[in-house]
Amino acid sequence: MVVTLGEVAGLVAAIALCVLVGVTIIPLLKLGRTLDEIRSNVRDLREAYIPVLSELKRTVENTDEEVVRLAAVTEELSEVTAQAQAATEDAAGLSHLLATTLGRPIVRGAAIAHGVQTAIKGRKK
Repeated sequence: MVVTLGEVAGLVAAIALCVLVGVTIIPLLKLGRTLDEIRSNVRDLREAYIPVLSELKRTVENTDEEVVRLAAVTEELSEVTAQAQAATEDAAGLSHLLATTLGRPIVRGAAIAHGVQTAIKGRKK
């Protein structure tokens, strides 16, 4: 059996190709396991966070309802404040009216009474 130089070169090339495939398979297998683990982690995250997101959605909806209620209370409080301000202005106007209509005559009457009292005391002396 005679082996030619071309057959030896072909055998060396075949062995080199087998080594290359063997060296390449190891990282590919590790990459496949890594991708499987990533897929598993993503599935776990999805299963864990879907309930959290649903609860967050309910919380936001409840918060929106409370904000609407708070807006209604604030609006009612604004109306009560406006009515209280109007009542205060009415009371101030009434006080001014009473002071104007009754105050001056009472002061004049008191001045007249004081003058009469002073005159009477002056006559007695």
